[in-house]
Amino acid sequence: MVGSIDTLHRSLNSNGSFYNCNGLEEKLDELRHLLCKSDGDPLRIVSVGAGAWGSVFAALLQDSYGQFRDKVQIRIWRRPGRAVDRATAEHLFEVINSREDVLRRLIRRCAYLKYVEARLGDRTLFADEILKDGFCLNMIDTPLCPLKVVTNLQEAVWDADIVVNGLPSTETRDVFQEISNYWKERITVPIIISLSKGIEAALQPLPHIITPTQMINRANRTTNSRVGFSVSSQVNLLSVLFLSFMLMFLAAGVPIENILYLGGPNIASEIYNKEYANARICGAEQWRKPLAKFLRQPHFIVWDNSDLVTHEVMGGLKNVYAIGAGMVAALTKESATSKSVYFAHCTSEMIFITHLLAEEPEKLAGPLLADTYVTLLKGRNAWYGQMLAKGELSRDMGDSISGKGMIQGVSAVGAFYELLSQSSLSVLHPDGNKPVAPVELCPLLKTLYKILITREKTAEAILQALRDETLNDPRERIEIAQTHAFYKPSLLGQP
Repeated sequence: MVGSIDTLHRSLNSNGSFYNCNGLEEKLDELRHLLCKSDGDPLRIVSVGAGAWGSVFAALLQDSYGQFRDKVQIRIWRRPGRAVDRATAEHLFEVINSREDVLRRLIRRCAYLKYVEARLGDRTLFADEILKDGFCLNMIDTPLCPLKVVTNLQEAVWDADIVVNGLPSTETRDVFQEISNYWKERITVPIIISLSKGIEAALQPLPHIITPTQMINRANRTTNSRVGFSVSSQVNLLSVLFLSFMLMFLAAGVPIENILYLGGPNIASEIYNKEYANARICGAEQWRKPLAKFLRQPHFIVWDNSDLVTHEVMGGLKNVYAIGAGMVAALTKESATSKSVYFAHCTSEMIFITHLLAEEPEKLAGPLLADTYVTLLKGRNAWYGQMLAKGELSRDMGDSISGKGMIQGVSAVGAFYELLSQSSLSVLHPDGNKPVAPVELCPLLKTLYKILITREKTAEAILQALRDETLNDPRERIEIAQTHAFYKPSLLGQP
């Protein structure tokens, strides 16, 4: 009887619903073995950043593997002190009372009263506080399982085996620069899975893109390269060799082989609600294949791919054009015709840019279009474009929007425009056969730059760009890309 009760307990996930745990423990044991984890030493997984996708990712792991408490520890880090405003607290209270399972769970945990007080304005809730109860500030309508939340970054990451980067690209460098300070004395190298979709542009020594995985690698390398040892003449040879090894490890930081990117055509809330989805984990074969197996679930299929940087860049590119799609939808009152015209032109620009960035761009066509499609349908960047066009948001409000989080497409517009406007990357224009910067063949990107970055035009300019009778047939742009040797590996920082 005791065995039956134990089996029943282990078949319940942390939301209280039955989950088929067949094979989960075996997958966990396989990954623990690869990471050389001994009995009694749990696999430590930490998600850094508590946006929608970062929180859902941590919750998916908790739901699947949280039952094996002696073998794995799953935590999430977010900054403390972010207050939940009164309107959000009132909406959160409505969500709680609409879900009997959530209501019962909070009552059992003696946590329900604080949400009553917050609704009445008698108490201020904080984002890290509600995350412990399973509520992500950027995704209030989708309750998650309770999460172990850590607000001290050093405590969260110093001994982590796997770190999940759920931060926006605009915050990734600074946070991982700080993290690297806590890893100076580590002997083992952690694995990092980046969920971030965004890019930066650098112009020296040659124009190139910097992705979040590169930011992580460089931030760690930069800090640790300043670390050194003072070795006295009395130290024996074995100590000298050990210190030399440690110095080499610290100078190198986390190798790029241990940094992976996970992305795909999906919406975080829908994944947690078990809508069927798929994703790709990209990086070195040593880790991407076992991690793909570890992360795979019946409703969330994870494939693997070796091309880390290109997939990462394409994940950022679709956010650029999603903002414009939202503008077109709002300005034309959801006109299917206008949206399809925009889709034809924006995808032709994306294909053109892809040919600059990838040696075999056709391999990305399906995933890129799928990721673009889902973002246009329901992504936060498309929503942001709609709100700007409707006048319900303004650029002066910044890129971090309450209830939505960071709008990555804005910084990506600036980065892609800056990169593709460099004359050193010139291509031949079909009219006149003259060399021009690549951005001159991307009128939508140019228009979005003038709306979002320089602010010299309003959202209506995106329609003017579409209705320009001198605009080339999008087919021509695709043909140009396919019939010319455009690929420039230097754009991805490769030789």
